[in-house]
Amino acid sequence: MRDFKAELELNTLNHSCAHVMAQAIKHLYPQAKFWVGPVVSEGFYYDVDLGEEAIKDEDIPRIEKEMKKICKDGKRISKQEITKEEALEMFKDDEYKLDLISSLEDGTITCYSQGDFTDLCRGPHVDTVKACRNFKLLKHSGAYWKGDKDNKVLQRIYGVCFESPEALQEHLDLMEEAKKRDHKKLGKELDLFMMSEYASGMPFFLPKGMILRNILENYWYEEHTKEGYQFIKTPIMMSKELWEVSGHWANYQENMYTSMVDDRDFAIKPMNCPGSLLVYKNGLYSYKDLPLRMGELGQVHRHEASGALNGLFRVRTFTQDDAHIFMTPEQIESEVVRLIGFIDRVYSSLKLEYNIELSTRPEEKYIGDLEIWEKSEDALAKACVAAGKEYKLNPGDGAFYGPKLDFHVKDSIGRVWQCGTIQLDMNLPERFDITYVDSEGKKVRPVMVHRVIFGSIERFIGILIEHFAGLFPMWLAPVQCAVLPVKNEYHDAYANEVLEKLTAKGFRVELDNREEKLGYRLREAQLSKIPYSLVLGDSERDQGTVTYRMHGSQKQTTVAFDEFVTMLQEQVENKI
Repeated sequence: MRDFKAELELNTLNHSCAHVMAQAIKHLYPQAKFWVGPVVSEGFYYDVDLGEEAIKDEDIPRIEKEMKKICKDGKRISKQEITKEEALEMFKDDEYKLDLISSLEDGTITCYSQGDFTDLCRGPHVDTVKACRNFKLLKHSGAYWKGDKDNKVLQRIYGVCFESPEALQEHLDLMEEAKKRDHKKLGKELDLFMMSEYASGMPFFLPKGMILRNILENYWYEEHTKEGYQFIKTPIMMSKELWEVSGHWANYQENMYTSMVDDRDFAIKPMNCPGSLLVYKNGLYSYKDLPLRMGELGQVHRHEASGALNGLFRVRTFTQDDAHIFMTPEQIESEVVRLIGFIDRVYSSLKLEYNIELSTRPEEKYIGDLEIWEKSEDALAKACVAAGKEYKLNPGDGAFYGPKLDFHVKDSIGRVWQCGTIQLDMNLPERFDITYVDSEGKKVRPVMVHRVIFGSIERFIGILIEHFAGLFPMWLAPVQCAVLPVKNEYHDAYANEVLEKLTAKGFRVELDNREEKLGYRLREAQLSKIPYSLVLGDSERDQGTVTYRMHGSQKQTTVAFDEFVTMLQEQVENKI
C-alpha cells in the first residue's frame, strides 16, 4: 500500500480533499466547527464538532454526494497571507481556530479558500478541487479534542483520495484484502489469542498461539546463539532510583505503572535497557572482551491510551526481542555489517522484504559531540554499503542520543511495517557511567547499540498473521497435518498409527475422527489453515502410504509414509 504521508503529491492531494470534505460538511451542517484535518499514513481525516448532532453510517453517502458536487464545480484553491490579528478577527466565533491561532507565533499566517470555504492551513494544496474527485470516505469515530480524555469528544471522519479512479479502486481492493487478513479476526478464528476486559491491552495467548510464539522464540535463541550472544533476564520491576538515572522517571513516568514496595517507589519496566546496563556494570571489561552482545526477551509494560489499543499491534504489555551490544568505536562498522546480515537472514526466512532508513542527528536537541555524531552516522552508512544494502536518508530524525537504522518490512500485500532497529546511544553509557579498559590501560566509554529484529513478539505475530493470511509456512504452523480417516470405525487404528509416528518425528498433528462426512472434515481443515490434510482409507492402510492434500488445492497425492516424512522434514529445515 502507498504511504500517504511519505509521497509528497499524494500527501498534497489528500490534504486538499480533507478541505473538500470539510466544505461539504459545512454545507450539510452549517453549525459545524473544525479542529484539524491532517494527512496520516492511511489517508486523511478531519475532526469536527457538530454540536448536538452525530454522524451516522447513513450520513457518509450524503457527505460524499456533496463532495462530488464541489469537485465537479471545480473552484480554484487560493492562498491568503494574513496577520495573527486578522486571523483572530476572521475566526472570532470559532473556539477551535482561536485555540490554534493563539498557539502560533506572531507573524504571517496562511489560509486557503475554495468557493465559500476558508480554513487555516500551512498548505500546500492542489490548484483546483477538481483534482480531488477520486475519493472515498472510509469510516467515522469519536476523538477527544487534542487527544485529551478530559476534553470534548469530536467526530473524526476518515477518507482517501487518489490521482485516478484506477488507483483508488486498487487501494480499496487492497483494503478489502486487508480486512480478510485482519489479525484480530484470524486470531479468534484460528484460536491463537484472545483479549479480555479484565486486562485491557494485555493479550492472552491460547495453546495454538503459544505454539507459534514458542517456535519464534526458540528460533530467536538458536539464531542469536550462532551470532555469539549471551542471554540475560532482568527484573520486571525496579526502583525509582534506577529510572531517575535512566531519565525515564522525569520523561516517561506518565506511561509507566508504579507501585510502593517497602515505602519505596518502584516501576514496572517500560524498557529493558537499564537492566542490561546494570548487568554490564556488574563486570569488568577490557577492549579484548568487546563486542559484548547481550540478548533478552524482556517483557515490558507501557500505559497506552485505551483508544489507541489495537489487537496485538498496540498493547500495554509486550515482549521486546532486545539486544544491547557494547563495543569500541572502531568496531561500529563491522558490527553493524554483521547485524544487517543477521536481520536479513531472519526476514528472508519469513518471506519478508524490507528497506533501510538512516536517521541522522536532530538539528537542535541532541547530546554528544558533533564529531562523534558524524563518525557514527558515517559508520552506519558505510555498514549499509559494505553489507550491499541501499538505504534512504532521513535527515534530522535520529533520537536525541544517537543516529539509527530502521528496517521497514513490506508484507505480502505491500503494507510497510517498522520492525527492526539498530540504534546508537551516547546517552545511557554516560548516565550509567559504564567503561572498559582500552589498550593503553585507560577507562573509556563503550559505544552502546540498542537492537531489535522482531520489535515486539506480540506485534510481530500480528504482522505474520496478516502477512500469511493465517496460512503459516510448515515450520511455523501450529498444526502441520490433519489426519482424516475415511471411515472412522475401520480406519481409526491406522490413523492413530500415522498420528503417533508423525508426532514422534516432532511434527504437530491433529486427528479428526469425528462422526462427520470426509468432505465436511476436509473443509474444516481448510478453514483451520492446516497446511496438509491426510486422507487415510483401505488402500493407505494396506500399502503403508498416505494420501495428502495441500491447503487450497483439490489435488490428492499418494506417497509412501517415509517419503512424506522426508518431504515435511525438508520443508521445516528450509523454512518453507
